[in-house]
Amino acid sequence: MIIGVPKEIKPQENRIGAVPAMVLDLVEAGHTVLIEQGGGLGAGVTDEEYVAVGAKIAATAADIYGQAEMIIKVKEPLASEYPLIKKGQILFTYFHFAASRELTQAMLDSGAHCFAYETLIHRDTLPLLTPMSEVAGRMAVQVGAVCLEQHMGGRGILVGGIPGVEPAKVVILGGGVVGTNAAKMAAGLGADVSLMDIDLDRLRYLADVMPANVTMLHSSPIAIREQIAVADMVIGAVLVQGARAPRLIRREDLKDMKQGAVVVDVAVDQGGCIETCKPTTHADPTFVVDGVLHYCVANMPGAVPRTSTFGLTNATGPWAKKLANMGVAAAAADPALGTAANVLNGKITHQAVAEAFDMPFTEPSQAL
Repeated sequence: MIIGVPKEIKPQENRIGAVPAMVLDLVEAGHTVLIEQGGGLGAGVTDEEYVAVGAKIAATAADIYGQAEMIIKVKEPLASEYPLIKKGQILFTYFHFAASRELTQAMLDSGAHCFAYETLIHRDTLPLLTPMSEVAGRMAVQVGAVCLEQHMGGRGILVGGIPGVEPAKVVILGGGVVGTNAAKMAAGLGADVSLMDIDLDRLRYLADVMPANVTMLHSSPIAIREQIAVADMVIGAVLVQGARAPRLIRREDLKDMKQGAVVVDVAVDQGGCIETCKPTTHADPTFVVDGVLHYCVANMPGAVPRTSTFGLTNATGPWAKKLANMGVAAAAADPALGTAANVLNGKITHQAVAEAFDMPFTEPSQAL
């Protein structure tokens, strides 16, 4: 199979969908790999490093899409890429379809086969979402700490405090991979952390492994409102696999929050769990609503592209090879890859995506 890896064009997105080790694995499996010229430079990978492991360099994205049977990316295609996508072409990337009707309709119209990293389930985990969730969770505290500085519009609070001065109060909504990593980072800095989730079994597990400055709380609308009223930083870390994130904080709740408090909505690429959140970029990451500073960058791991690219491809590489080896029909019937099939042959093949837009759902095996 001819596999193409184009350069990412989302603003301030410097990751790339394949690294040399992954390319070598694909080439040794008999596939041809095309890398867009300069595509890996943002992650510190040169064209020469790709050529050394058997890749071919293509001058433009149009060359990549025009020749490739399968496209491996990091982020969802943007509008300028829609016309390049061919009927029957396999796309393997993060899509987050439930957050964008426009993207969903464009991929339906294209006739391409869209396999989404974020919905692939294996052994009851989301292995292709996990590495970027780890990065985003850790980054959420890092960027939140900067946003709390007064010159950024925050309350002027040091997250860990100092002896004699209390630390920041950090509230984390969601005890999954993002929330767990955020809690570890915030606790390590010395913050007073509350980690909220609706799953009592998860809370019991986290209570056993988290430091003493992390308190586990059962999540409910009342409990959330009580916690955000005393919070200096709130991190939205909820996920409903494949679906739009639930709205946990309403616009009217902001009036009860401290002036200069910071919210970091990691769920923004799935629509956000805070009503007032809207996607921002690394170039212009924040805005203020009712005195609360919002950080809502939709591709947070793109700020650390070296770490993110290698972390992502460690996970995606084996699945990309399996998808290329199997082809669409076999992959759609595969217990794991079938869960990644979101749009096949002009049909929505993931239940949560179909429900998000009240559109028909088709079983992956029936769509081809």
